[in-house]
Amino acid sequence: MTKRFGVSLPDELLQKLDKLAKKKGYDNRSEAIRDLIRDKFVEEEWSQDSAEVVGTVTLVYNHHSHDLSDKLADLQHSHFKNIISTTHIHLDQHNCLEVLVVRGKSSKVKEISDQLIATKGVKHGKLVMTSTGKKLV
Repeated sequence: MTKRFGVSLPDELLQKLDKLAKKKGYDNRSEAIRDLIRDKFVEEEWSQDSAEVVGTVTLVYNHHSHDLSDKLADLQHSHFKNIISTTHIHLDQHNCLEVLVVRGKSSKVKEISDQLIATKGVKHGKLVMTSTGKKLV
C-alpha cells in the first residue's frame, strides 16, 4: 500500500531535487525521494555492527608488486566465508582490477575490506556498501 503525504521544501532545495531527479532519470520526485530514503536506511544498517550486509570491495593494483597477488589471495582464503565471489581483470600489462563480493556482519565486512585495501601495493581500494534487501521496502 502506498500513502501520500505532503512535504514542504524551500524553493532552492526543491529545484535541486528536481535537477537531481532529472539527471538520474527518475520519472517523478516521489521515486527520487524513495531512493534517497532507502539510501539512508542502508547507511543505518551498516552502522549496526551486527547487521547482515553485502557489498563490493574494488581493488586496483600492480600485479608486479612483490608477492602482492599471493598476499591478497591469502587474505581472501582466510575470509572465504565472507568473500562469496571474486572477479579479476587485467587492465593492461601491469595493472589489475579485482572486485570482491562480500557478505556478513557489517563490522566483519569492514574489517576485511580495510585489510585488503591496506595491503602494501594496492594502488586504490573502495568498499561499496549495500543491503541484502531484506529490510528495504
